[in-house]
Amino acid sequence: MKNDSDQHAAVSFPVDMNDEIECEVRPGGMLVQKRDDDEGGAASRGPTIKITVSHGPARHELHVPAQSTFGDIKNALVQKTGLEPKDQRLLFRGKEKEDEEHLHMVGVKDRSKILLLEDPASKERKLQEISENNEMAKAFEAVAGVRAEVDKLAERVAALEVAVGGGTKVAEKEFIVATELLMKQLLKLDSIEAEGEAKLQRRAEVRRVQNFVETLDNLKGRNSNPNSNNSNAVSVTTKWETFDSGVGSLSAPPSSSSAKLTQDWEQFD
Repeated sequence: MKNDSDQHAAVSFPVDMNDEIECEVRPGGMLVQKRDDDEGGAASRGPTIKITVSHGPARHELHVPAQSTFGDIKNALVQKTGLEPKDQRLLFRGKEKEDEEHLHMVGVKDRSKILLLEDPASKERKLQEISENNEMAKAFEAVAGVRAEVDKLAERVAALEVAVGGGTKVAEKEFIVATELLMKQLLKLDSIEAEGEAKLQRRAEVRRVQNFVETLDNLKGRNSNPNSNNSNAVSVTTKWETFDSGVGSLSAPPSSSSAKLTQDWEQFD
C-alpha cells in the first residue's frame, strides 16, 4: 500500500504546486508533462532543452521540447537558415537522423550539439536557379536595348508617314535606310536566347519591328505613286525567313505589283 500512496503523491504533487502545468501518468507510473500540440504542429513534449545547431560558420541556438523530433528541428530552422526541411540534413554524433526520430531517444540532451548540412541536390538546384536568373536578366537587358533603338526608329517611321500623308515627295533612299536599320534590330533579337517572360518580350518586339517594316513598304509604294488609289496603289509580298539562323539579308523585303499582301510572320521563335 505504501507504493500506491507514493504513486498517488507523485501524481498530485506537481499539479498542486503549479496549476498551469498539465501532467499525465504514463504506463508504469511515470509522471510526465501532458503532450499538447502547438499552432505550428510541433508537439510540446517534455521539458524544454537548449540545443546548438552548427551550420557552416553559423551557430543557431534552439529551445525545444526534449521529446521533439528531428523533423521539428528542421521546421524551426527554416527561418534561421532559409533552407526548406527537404533541403536539410541533421547529424548527431556523426550519424544522419530521420525526421521521425525523437531527440530524447537518441541521446540529445540539454546543451547538445547537432550538425546541419545542406543537401547536395539543393545546392545544385540553387546554382541552376542562379544561372537561369542571370541568363534571364541578360535577355531582359538585351531586349530592352533593342526596344530603345526601335523607339528611335519608330519616330523616323512616323516622320515619313506624316510626309507621305501630306503629299511630300520623299527620296526612296529614306525608306531603304530605315528598313535596313529595322532589319539589323531584327537580327539582334534573333541572337538573344530567352525563355519564359523574356521570350514573350522578345517575340512582342519582333512583331513590332515587322509591323514597322510593313508600314515602310506601304509608304514607299504610296510615295512612288501618290496619285493612285490608295487601296490599289501598294502591293507588297513579304515573306520572312526563319530567324533561327538569321535573316540572311539586311535589304528591304521585295515588292511586287500584286494587290495581295502575304505574310509569314510566325516562323520567328
